[in-house]
Amino acid sequence: MLAFPSTYSIGITSLGYQVIWATLAKREDIDVRRLFTDQGDIPHRTCDLFGLSLSWELDGPVLLDLLEQQRIPLWSHQRGENNPIVFGGGPVLTANPEPLAPFFDVVLLGDGEELLPAFIDTLQQVKQLPRTDRLRALAKIPGVYVPRLYEPIYDADDTLLTVKPVESDLPPSIAKQTWRGNTLTHSTVITPDAAWPNIHMVEVVRSCPELCRFCLASYLTLPFRSPSLDDGLIPAIEKGLTATKRLGLLGASVTQHPQFGELLQWLNKDRFNDIRLSVSSVRAATVNSELTRILNRRGSKSLTIAIESGSERIRAMINKKLAQEEIFAAAKYAFEGGLSGLKLYGMVGLPTEEDSDIDDTSNLLLNLKKTTPGLRLTLGVSTFVPKAHTPFQWHGINRKAEKRLKQLAKQLKPKGIEVRPESFGWSTIQALLSRSDRRLAPVIASVRGSHNKLGSWKKAYKAAREGDLSTTTEQAIPLPRPPAWEEVVHESWEPSRTLPWTHLEGPLNQKQLIEHHHQALNEDVGVTAGEE
Repeated sequence: MLAFPSTYSIGITSLGYQVIWATLAKREDIDVRRLFTDQGDIPHRTCDLFGLSLSWELDGPVLLDLLEQQRIPLWSHQRGENNPIVFGGGPVLTANPEPLAPFFDVVLLGDGEELLPAFIDTLQQVKQLPRTDRLRALAKIPGVYVPRLYEPIYDADDTLLTVKPVESDLPPSIAKQTWRGNTLTHSTVITPDAAWPNIHMVEVVRSCPELCRFCLASYLTLPFRSPSLDDGLIPAIEKGLTATKRLGLLGASVTQHPQFGELLQWLNKDRFNDIRLSVSSVRAATVNSELTRILNRRGSKSLTIAIESGSERIRAMINKKLAQEEIFAAAKYAFEGGLSGLKLYGMVGLPTEEDSDIDDTSNLLLNLKKTTPGLRLTLGVSTFVPKAHTPFQWHGINRKAEKRLKQLAKQLKPKGIEVRPESFGWSTIQALLSRSDRRLAPVIASVRGSHNKLGSWKKAYKAAREGDLSTTTEQAIPLPRPPAWEEVVHESWEPSRTLPWTHLEGPLNQKQLIEHHHQALNEDVGVTAGEE
């Protein structure tokens, strides 16, 4: 059973989920069924494997609802020989699986192209062995993490000291696996019932060469990879266009594919006149008249760019290589190319941010409105949330971020600029899930069924701090009480602190991430000094 923690329309739109399902479905030794929160394929009488693809922290607690629905014990240590092995993967679990670790038997860290087949092959070889021996065999595969075989160690003050293997022949750390093949992924399912109906999605690049210092999609998926045009992208696109006329090009920075200009020219041929083309967020500095003109010709109405902040100081500090004039040029090209809208992604609460930086963002949007008056502007703005394996993993959520979200809306909405802020409250829960260790697991178990209510999280966390989660902790492996809410969500941590994911290796080691962190703060000092 392969599950997705949302409805069918959303889950089937996930390219990652589609590819995992297709990889499993092609095997003759597996009969895979799909499960979503609102529907699923007809289940087997018995289920040997239960998998979950997780791409967003707030979807994590849905796992417990799905397990209960399938009558699978929630906690991995409660499962016996007749229960399925519960495994998971995706960026959230690769970054920091620890809050959900007690619920998983196996976590796959990194790209699935080689990792998933290795996992299934080994499992088939040892399927006659007792459950514990099967898990030990899986733990020997590079990139396969078996949480039960790794133990968090705390000191007398309940401070995390380390996470170590419980047996001497297990690796002390597990490294994320990276696919380095010449092709990436594309849709295997095209349906009118998807959140993006009838779209064929093609992954143009993986990771991003810009390395904005807060960005999980950039740092966690290093190195930056791009399939070849003739052997990878064009065959993938041609395959999809036999089934649909809607094409989506995906990636953290699609226009930085080294052959993107050639790809655009190919898509500009007359034989593609009846297709509708959409492109995910593009780097503002790469926008030009050719891009906007072809997008307009292929049915796109708007362009999306990420600016993060209108403050040049903040953009320099986060390593956003973007000049003010490049943002204005992108808007100009969008308008002149015939597009009707420009969507901008921004962020509040970044390290060292001041109220004046928010004013800079407002002024930038207002000036864009003046210089391109016929262009509809939309600002999507989120709160900075620290992510594992990035240089800003040590920074907490800025308590002033909620006020700054409101400040942007107050300054821009009356001027005809649409502002779409993400919920500050849910950003704090996202931080809780992204920064916690296994001590959060009883809290997650306690909020199942009501995890979509902010109050439930705070109530359960308070109860865990006070040792009053009796109905949950009776079922769980005993764990110390979690740290204070403020410490996990808002406080900045010292680089010397043992992180919950310290035993999991990302593309860059902690020393390299610390260097990137120091560079950010040093550049901020340099910009500030120059302004003075």
